[in-house]
Amino acid sequence: MGSLLCYCNPPKKHKMLDPELEKKLVEAIKQRAMHRNRSFKSINSIIMKFPHFREGLRNIRHVFDRFDEDSNGTIDHKELNKCLDTLKIHLTEKEIDDLYHSCDVDGNEGIQYNEFIVLLCIIYLLVKWQYPITTSNKPSSVITHERLMLQTSNMGLPQLESIFEPILEAFLFLDKNSDGKLHKKDIVRALNDADGWERSPRHITSARFEEMNWARSGTINLKEFLFTFIDWIGIGCDEEMEIPITNY
Repeated sequence: MGSLLCYCNPPKKHKMLDPELEKKLVEAIKQRAMHRNRSFKSINSIIMKFPHFREGLRNIRHVFDRFDEDSNGTIDHKELNKCLDTLKIHLTEKEIDDLYHSCDVDGNEGIQYNEFIVLLCIIYLLVKWQYPITTSNKPSSVITHERLMLQTSNMGLPQLESIFEPILEAFLFLDKNSDGKLHKKDIVRALNDADGWERSPRHITSARFEEMNWARSGTINLKEFLFTFIDWIGIGCDEEMEIPITNY
């Protein structure tokens, strides 16, 4: 099973998120975990959705191209600020700067398409599941369906929900204890628990984990997962790459 997943683009640099922002991200993941729908039962069911994931992520391309005003294939800091303003996404300048530099993994001082996907997914998660919107009759700490819908609508791009929520659900499938981190034993177990498939060799499953373990910390955060996942799907290495999902 692990041999079906191929990672093509190891990062040239790895910058951790600011600890305060990373803490907010983990809390947002925990909030999301409380509302998970458990749509994925196995790694097979995730792989079967790769064409759907790929189609959804390609729909973000027109957003990227719109704000890549000089058409150089990257979004600079100024273009990113304009993008977020247009999408009605409000983060602090420090948070935007931290996300910008931590997602610029190739060190080119500009956000490329695959980096933009990761950055936008992280922002989506923070806006929808972390930042409160106060309602007139409920405390801001209480998450309601109505408030979540308002948060998504306020982002100015409601279809992000249909693109990113299944990806977050895939992350949560692997995050067995819902602590916002992926652990090696859970990755290996998920890759080997597919019914009807032979167990992958240990060196294959270990390699799949190490592809994501950029910081060599022993756990995988959401940003590391997203970069690897979109390469598994076929965004970022070769967008025309076929993912072998037959015989399921």
